[in-house]
Amino acid sequence: MVHVAVAQFAPTDDKPANLAHVTRLAGEAADRGADVVVLPEYSMFTVPKVDDRFVASAEHLDGPFATGLRELAANRGITVVAGMNEALPEGGRIWNTLVAAGPDGEFSALYRKLHLYDAFGFRESDVIRAGEITEPATFKAAGLTFGLQTCYDLRFPEVTRRLVDAGAQVVLLPAEWVPGPLKEYHWTTLVKARAIENTVYVAAAGQIAPMGSGSSLIVDPMGVVTASLGEAPGVAVAEVSADRLAQVRTTNPALELRRFTVVPRENVG
Repeated sequence: MVHVAVAQFAPTDDKPANLAHVTRLAGEAADRGADVVVLPEYSMFTVPKVDDRFVASAEHLDGPFATGLRELAANRGITVVAGMNEALPEGGRIWNTLVAAGPDGEFSALYRKLHLYDAFGFRESDVIRAGEITEPATFKAAGLTFGLQTCYDLRFPEVTRRLVDAGAQVVLLPAEWVPGPLKEYHWTTLVKARAIENTVYVAAAGQIAPMGSGSSLIVDPMGVVTASLGEAPGVAVAEVSADRLAQVRTTNPALELRRFTVVPRENVG
């Protein structure tokens, strides 16, 4: 039996305080039996505008935040997934990176956001460099395969499909889903859609106000919400099951019946 948790809070510009929040929420999830804990995008550092402050705050993968995640995962015997502002070797801009830290205290996977949030009046690309198109970011934990994607990637169904083609049974989605008209409706609709069309679990963890919409949730391969949160900080835990996945894919063999694959589009943006 495998349990996944989504945890939400409101990160600020205080990086030690943010790491303390992550540690507390992940510890609560572990106490409730979670094997894998998903926290929001930009858990390390957030301010209202994506500007040079994100660059100034950035850390390398051997810096305090990622090291703290590794120590936390090892101490609690869990996998912790959270977003950070990763410094580029040459500076100037940063990567928007997800770190998956395993119970062995090592990185299980890294993912640098592919689709930057240049929409709804925002321009993430002003200070963020998009990740290179590489093999999908997946890792194994508690006998299942997990895949990583970030926030705005949710609006691009090919991202999830590539993860599922790479073997992902559970898709983990940290986000800072910016509030706005109909945005929460988009969030819940798209998370359910990605689960249903791929017959896969999706665990989506978002920041809460003021920068995020909250409403973190875990959805099963039939689109059933098995755990969710509202607007307040907290943790929600749900079971994910290979047996349930197999049963759904027998009933709805959409992945076997499809006639198209996903091919990367080069030289965009």
